[in-house]
Amino acid sequence: MLALILNSGLGSRMGARTQTHPKCLTEIAPGETILSRQLKLLAGAGISRVVMTTGYLSDSVAEACRSLAEPLSFSFVENPRYRETNYIYSIYLARDLLREDDILLLHGDLVFDALALDRLLALPGSRMAVSSALPLPEKDFKAVIEDGKIQKVGIEFFDHALAA
Repeated sequence: MLALILNSGLGSRMGARTQTHPKCLTEIAPGETILSRQLKLLAGAGISRVVMTTGYLSDSVAEACRSLAEPLSFSFVENPRYRETNYIYSIYLARDLLREDDILLLHGDLVFDALALDRLLALPGSRMAVSSALPLPEKDFKAVIEDGKIQKVGIEFFDHALAA
């Protein structure tokens, strides 16, 4: 299994916090960034290969990854059009590195704990985790959950979920 981490966006919704660094390098605890936490948890779960898309301040992302003492192998894919494209284009650019059967897809601003990762990886087949801790912004994808399982994903299904 490899992890694909999408870190090519500007993080403009975070305002001044991302003027000097990508959002994945935002500190969430003393000496810990979102990215360093993700990478520590991935290594702890036995994932050793990481493909990372970059864009905004891409050199700082690569430098931060290489400075960690985690037993991880990195491949970086820079999206030079990060200002005008979205993460789908970044995945397209990384397509030749994504030949594994199992890929763990993470957004670079995702904060999670080891238990969530362990539970997700223990499930058979293709799977997705959705947090219900906070309401999602209107821009994001929504999921319809029935009987504890994700049934549909997409913005167009949100109205259905509200009506149910």
